[in-house]
Amino acid sequence: MSQLLRKRAIRLLLAGAIALAAFWWFGNSMMAGPTSGWKTDFSKSIIDLDDVVSGGVPRDGIPPIDNPRFQPVDSVYNLSAVSPVVALNIAGDARAYPLEVLTRHEIVNDIVAGVPVAVTFCPLCNSALVYDRRVDGETLRFGVSGNLLNSDLVMWDDVTESWWQQLTGYAIVGEYTGRRLKFVTSQMISFAVFRERYPLGKVLQGPFGGYGRNPYASYDSSAEPFLFRGRPDDRLHATERVLGAEVAEKPVAYSFSLLRQVRVVNDMVGDVDIVIFWQAGAASALDQTDIDSSRDVGMALMFERQLADGRTLSFYHDGDGFVDNRTGSRWNILGEAYAGPLAGTTLRQRHAATHFWFAWAAFHPATLLDGDAPNRDDG
Repeated sequence: MSQLLRKRAIRLLLAGAIALAAFWWFGNSMMAGPTSGWKTDFSKSIIDLDDVVSGGVPRDGIPPIDNPRFQPVDSVYNLSAVSPVVALNIAGDARAYPLEVLTRHEIVNDIVAGVPVAVTFCPLCNSALVYDRRVDGETLRFGVSGNLLNSDLVMWDDVTESWWQQLTGYAIVGEYTGRRLKFVTSQMISFAVFRERYPLGKVLQGPFGGYGRNPYASYDSSAEPFLFRGRPDDRLHATERVLGAEVAEKPVAYSFSLLRQVRVVNDMVGDVDIVIFWQAGAASALDQTDIDSSRDVGMALMFERQLADGRTLSFYHDGDGFVDNRTGSRWNILGEAYAGPLAGTTLRQRHAATHFWFAWAAFHPATLLDGDAPNRDDG
């Protein structure tokens, strides 16, 4: 046997051994159950533990980033204009967390303007949410439990090993059961929007290599979400994107298929007047293997329509951008007026986040969807 063939044979044997070891570990972890090896107080729970499934990786097998590194936005060349990022701005400290990094790590434990935050992303649910890490004066470090509920990431804290639901922020098992983390308002937008708005901002750098590649190719067109035991709500395709929020204690969702058509939705939920802006220019992180070559799914944000002086605006899209009917001022996707009588005014952003429909509906089965909201106006 030639040396080349011998090396190829050795590589094949090693690959086979690794595959068998992974199969053995996965099988054993599934048989052991998702509660094996935890110090969590399982006597406290607001869920049926039988509904929790192993995602096939051990605790922090998907490694969170605990000591994030950043670089100035003007020195970033690995991202394109359409690269999707989670943008966070606290007291002028603006940071972008690229989804190409978050798909590999799922949690970033960071401190922004003195606020300890957990920047989280569940690729299986396309849910990007930011939380304040402080509970009862204790700053928690969050990790990836390796478990899933409704296909969504279950996080864990390093103080009590309680389990936390990523999509809702609730502690679902353990000492903190029933407590809810405080949301920190963020945006899922394109790198181009972040770079233009925050020229002095910073961008997260992943600690490893291989970023920019999507390990979940074609997942966002799948009709069968991974390890989802429920029955998807058939009002939309399972992996249709929606902008989901809780407004006036009511869960609401607006589908990207609608938003892409109308670009602006004026609505009233309870006694709260809201507007949703949608804009093209952000790639899916879960479509093609190369994220920046993926289809444009756009970005959507929700704001309150009432200004500080009590006036309530309504908006429309004139083909070039967002305009309010009252003054004719022009607004950007971030809810900021940049031209007209209201230039310099900023709408109050509501906490709302992009999710796959199946996941949002699983945790909010009574959600109002698109036309279910009785006071909707498509601008």
